[in-house]
Amino acid sequence: MTKENKKGSVKKLSTESYKGVRDFYPEDMFIEKYMFEKMRAAAEKFGYVEYSASILEPAELYRSKTSEEIVNDQTYTFKDRGDREVTLRPEMTPSVARMVADRKRELSFPLRWYSIPNVFRYEQPQRGRLREHWQWNVDIFGDMGDAAAETEAEIISLTHSFFTSLGATEENFEILVSNRKALGELWDKFAIAPEKRAELNRLIDTKEKMSGEKFAAALTEKIDSSESASSIAEALESAESFVEALGEDGESEAMKEIGQLLTLLGEMGIKNARFSPTLARGFDYYTGTVFEIFDTDPKNRRSLAGGGRYDNLLSIFGGDTVPAFGFGLGDVTLRDFLESHNLLPEYTSTAQIFIAVMGGTSVPATTSAANSLATKLRALGASVVLDFSGRTFGDCIKKALKDGVPFFAVMGEDEVNENSITIKNLSEKSEKSFTLDETGIASLAEFLANKN
Repeated sequence: MTKENKKGSVKKLSTESYKGVRDFYPEDMFIEKYMFEKMRAAAEKFGYVEYSASILEPAELYRSKTSEEIVNDQTYTFKDRGDREVTLRPEMTPSVARMVADRKRELSFPLRWYSIPNVFRYEQPQRGRLREHWQWNVDIFGDMGDAAAETEAEIISLTHSFFTSLGATEENFEILVSNRKALGELWDKFAIAPEKRAELNRLIDTKEKMSGEKFAAALTEKIDSSESASSIAEALESAESFVEALGEDGESEAMKEIGQLLTLLGEMGIKNARFSPTLARGFDYYTGTVFEIFDTDPKNRRSLAGGGRYDNLLSIFGGDTVPAFGFGLGDVTLRDFLESHNLLPEYTSTAQIFIAVMGGTSVPATTSAANSLATKLRALGASVVLDFSGRTFGDCIKKALKDGVPFFAVMGEDEVNENSITIKNLSEKSEKSFTLDETGIASLAEFLANKN
């Protein structure tokens, strides 16, 4: 709000946005649109369909199955005028679970759904993590018979396909997989009390961000046994040490599931997937396989996407459980990934051609001819910007270049009299002329479409 200073004048409002959110100028929206288009194309290539929901949800939805930490410390939760506790959604999975549960009898399973919602977290802004972002969610509800592993491989294959569609190679990212059951087996091995396991899962999920000493100290504090903590920390050092700690030569149920999944991914041609014992995923609702996509660039070594199996989430709404598997990918970390690997698309304007009307609106004949040409081109699918500013030829060229418009033309008295127009390719510095009759305008529209 504005305030008056001592002299009585109104204090100017700040031009800064709210902390932890972003303004999207046209160049930024160009990248957002590019990412969203790639997300939609990847999902729909696998037969997934788009859905959406409101950003407002009852707070109890998250208290029931996400985690108390997220609801209490990381959400925008408030009372509405009806004294109902409402939360700006911090993630989409509980919402889609609610939607599926609401019409479970009407829907035809398995469902392949995706969305790109706006989500909110109240946390300290930092690189790759803001208070607001857009998150691509892809989920499948209802496995195809006994094909649980195949379903999981399909989703992971979809993410792999998405990253390669951006121009990334397998050297640019890796796929880490694990299984919540594997951690359960480890906790059984060390007789860890059930009430401590969820908190330990979240601790393990942050292990890679901590020093060995700090992790060991935190582990000891949570299980009250330095000896067990030391053994658990050692087990989590590698896939081999984890299997050895289980003492079943990899024949546990969880390790069999992990092995089957990795085999399927290999058969799909995916060579950058591996088992990681420290991958736990922080949400409490995961029940089986979990996975994350990591950037391999040392300067941006972080998770880009993650998800897993959550077969019990729909049961909080009553009725039977529904098998479910899915993931989320945020636009903030994805843009960092594209930037790190020089994969950002080059900005171009939505306009295909910039037509400078010489004399502005002071010359009726050129104004009429320009409007007529633009109208006909637009009807044929072309995108046209008309400039009636009356600026000089040079200034109009500079404007078109700055706005990223690839083609430029002038509509002046000569063009009207000669019934033709010359199109300049601003990047190639080449020219091509077209008549202004119906045939010539159709050829111009086709030329612009082929060059787009």
